[in-house]
Amino acid sequence: MNSNFLTTQPTDNFTLIKVINEKLDTNIAPELKSELVLVVGNGEKNILLDISKCESCDSSGLSAILVANRLCKNSCGNFILFGIQDSVKKLMEISQLDSVLNIAENNEDALSLLEELSFEFTVSKNEEFNKL
Repeated sequence: MNSNFLTTQPTDNFTLIKVINEKLDTNIAPELKSELVLVVGNGEKNILLDISKCESCDSSGLSAILVANRLCKNSCGNFILFGIQDSVKKLMEISQLDSVLNIAENNEDALSLLEELSFEFTVSKNEEFNKL
């Protein structure tokens, strides 16, 4: 889905969602949540969310980000947030979401983190299987 606020680009291993607005707020958060539910409902487990264009974020935006994280975890996938501007980064730190979320600096770091997390998940599942 592409709109005035979001673009969605599915790939083989993940879906990239970009917020293309300066604000992640009450005007955009419902659309983002709907898109996240749709993407995960279609079978995607890994979502990378690019908020590099966002200069501000309110509680609705934080809620949408947490929804993304929960949806991915519930589907045994990974959610990675990247491209965080300084003002939004401060909000993440104040709300202590930086300790809960997988955060990367940029697209390349997000891809590397996804690869690392996917590998860790595979190793963990293999270890559980071997215990049976």
